[in-house]
Amino acid sequence: MMKLFKSAFALLAALTFAGAASAAAVEEGETYRAINPPQAVATDNGKIEVIEAFSYGCSHCHRFEPVLERWLKSNGDKVEFVRLPAIFNQQMELFARVYYSLEALDAVEKAHLPIFDAIHLQKRNLTTDEQFADLVAEHGVDRKKFLKAMRSPFVDTKVNRASELGKRYRIEATPSMIVHGKYITNPGMGRIGFNGMLQVVETLVAQEAKTM
Repeated sequence: MMKLFKSAFALLAALTFAGAASAAAVEEGETYRAINPPQAVATDNGKIEVIEAFSYGCSHCHRFEPVLERWLKSNGDKVEFVRLPAIFNQQMELFARVYYSLEALDAVEKAHLPIFDAIHLQKRNLTTDEQFADLVAEHGVDRKKFLKAMRSPFVDTKVNRASELGKRYRIEATPSMIVHGKYITNPGMGRIGFNGMLQVVETLVAQEAKTM
């Protein structure tokens, strides 16, 4: 589900290192890339913006989710964390609509992880608005409100914005992390894996904090 690495070998190598805790070199062009031109951030509270580009259809995003949650428990107060659905195709656009519909209903915490689990563990067939509505309803989300949100102007705007940002950031892999609109990294860069990616993010966040 990822529009990812240059070869299957690179993908497998990256996953081999996904759980590794070894220190990742922070080197532009190797373990992260500068975004040119830098993009505006959505926060003005003095925190560094950190974006996770993800897709519900991405098995690696599913595996990354608990790693990310642990990281946020330790670092969430230092950064402004934002999830950004990556959109490479029509199916990923549907996943983006699902996420932003949950966001509109303040229901991300209720259904975010269950959606990952339903797709990757339970292997449920989820290809329509109605099927997703059935799923999120099982986790306490109002089915009618969810279906209405899925095709609402609010979600249309969010999806269009996510698609545009993906192009501006030049997202090539999921999951990816974007630091303050200036830098992007993913587990395949330098084969750093999930933990290495977060180490790169921490270094870049500290670097940016010194300039504020």
